[in-house]
Amino acid sequence: MLSQWLFTGLVLLVGLERLAELVVSKRHAAWAFSRGGVERGQSHYPVMVVLHTGLLVGAVAEVWLADRPFVPAVGWLMLALVVASQGLRWWCIRTLGNQWNTRVIVVPGLSLVRRGPYGVIPHPNYVAVVVEGLALPLVHDAWVTALVFTVANAALLTVRIRVENAALREIASPAGSPTEAAP
Repeated sequence: MLSQWLFTGLVLLVGLERLAELVVSKRHAAWAFSRGGVERGQSHYPVMVVLHTGLLVGAVAEVWLADRPFVPAVGWLMLALVVASQGLRWWCIRTLGNQWNTRVIVVPGLSLVRRGPYGVIPHPNYVAVVVEGLALPLVHDAWVTALVFTVANAALLTVRIRVENAALREIASPAGSPTEAAP
């Protein structure tokens, strides 16, 4: 029972981190719009909010309702992956600065960011989302939530990345290089 309470606390901390992201995102979106930013793919955003909220609620509900155990060999590894995914997410946010937000907003005239994690792989923020979405529920063996989120998130990311890549191609800077959209 103690491990269930600790897990609930962990999920609440992740939820607070998500709220902090939304505060940063709102500020960055205002910055982008004030500079002529154009938003694309608005229709999938509410689905993304529901899915990510469902991850947090589902993980806690599954642990309590299905009486999932804490399996140390898996749980500690998954916790390390959750922490690593948070580190990668905030590295992405810091690297993109004002250009990062939770929506797909492209500001004309800005250059594509190719430093930090963006110099290594395309869409590194989504790597953080995928790892966290799988690992967070598995910290306490909420495997159904991990599976459902992973499958639903794969479908959502297929749409999201397509929208984002199209936005990057659509709006070019004066020099002809694509501008950066939200991660």
